[in-house]
Formats: sequence, structure tokens, C-alpha cells
Amino acid sequence: MADTLLSLIPVVDETRRGQIVRKLRQLIVGGHVKPGERLTESELAAKLGVSRAPLREAVRELVEFGLLESIPYKGLFVRRVTRTDLDELYSLRTMLEKFAFQQCWDKRNPDNLADLHNRHEALIAESERGQDRERAIILELDLHSWCYEVSGHKLLQKSWEQMKPNLQFYFTLHQKAHNRPGPFREAHQEYVKQASGDNLDAMLSHLEDHMRQGLEVTMKDIPLE
Repeated sequence: MADTLLSLIPVVDETRRGQIVRKLRQLIVGGHVKPGERLTESELAAKLGVSRAPLREAVRELVEFGLLESIPYKGLFVRRVTRTDLDELYSLRTMLEKFAFQQCWDKRNPDNLADLHNRHEALIAESERGQDRERAIILELDLHSWCYEVSGHKLLQKSWEQMKPNLQFYFTLHQKAHNRPGPFREAHQEYVKQASGDNLDAMLSHLEDHMRQGLEVTMKDIPLE
């Protein structure tokens, strides 16, 4: 029975759909298409060199992620940016990241703390190089991924992975609006210092301030609804 079930799983189609999802996600979160821009299946299929069936599956997945909007009788659009969405994203992110630090605090060791500092240095180097905005954003998210990874909490890690495309989307809009290749050098210095320290309460307090400042800065670029 197991062999029969395995023979029924469309492995190739799933892999193809996954590739299309990644390409579309890179197109959106990389800022190559504008918020509110209308997309058509025929154009996407032609540019990606794929058939309509796996493309539709990929589009449905990105609609569920919230990166695309499918509006009846109007078409498919890149997600628009609203203050409400941004506020919800940052409030949830703050709660999850505080929980991640609570879970990972006693699991820190010299090796994973060295990894944290290496991620921070990589982010600084890329930002100061100023040649690849998308790479800098990925490295910033990689820095914040650290506490989730060290936590060992699988469901928490899954929630973070689901949130990351939306964060990357907003980070991209913010960096483009300010014509910056990445965060300033000092943006995460206190974050890394507290994450390496011995006071969990101080880390959680700083985290709230860090997230609130990020929200306030990003909100300045979002028009009132």
C-alpha cells in the first residue's frame, strides 16, 4: 500500500510549483513590481516560461501568503500597503520574537553566539558595500532568524518563515523610499549586545523599543488610509 501511495504523489509537479512560487515571491518582495500593480496569467506564464496550471497553483499559494490579491472580476494584483496591515505585522512579530528569545535564552552557547555576531557583521558589510539591497534585506532577516533557530521550537519557526516574505516586502519598500542599501551600522548593535547579555528582561524591553522604532519609521512612508 505504501508503494502505491508514493506512486500517486506528483513529485515533479510539486517541485515545479515550488520553483514558480520562489520566482514570483522574489519578483514581489524584491520590489520589481509595484504595490497595486495588475498582473496577468498570460504575461507571467510567458516571462517565467511555464504553463498555466502550475502557475495558478503558485498564485493561489501567494494569495494565501498575502503577497498577491485576487479581486473577482478585476484580476490579480500585487498586494497594496496599508497601515493596518503593517501595524498587525509588527505587533505579531514583536510577540513572536519575544517568545523566541524566552525559548532560546537558556540554549545560548559560545558557538551560536558567535554565529549571531557573524550574521551581524555580514549584514553590516553588505549594507556598507551598498551594491545589493535585496541581499542586505535577506541578511537582516537572517539576523532576526537566529533566536527562532536557537529556540528549537518548530511551530514557532514555521510561523516566522510564513511571516518573512511579508517582512521582506515591507523592508524593500522602506529601503527604496529612503534610497538606502540596508540598515545603518548602529541599527542592530544594541540588539546583538542585549541578545548576547545576561538579562532576559532587558533584551525583551529593548526588543519592544527596536520593533516600535522600526514601525514608526516605516509608517512614515505609508499614506493614510
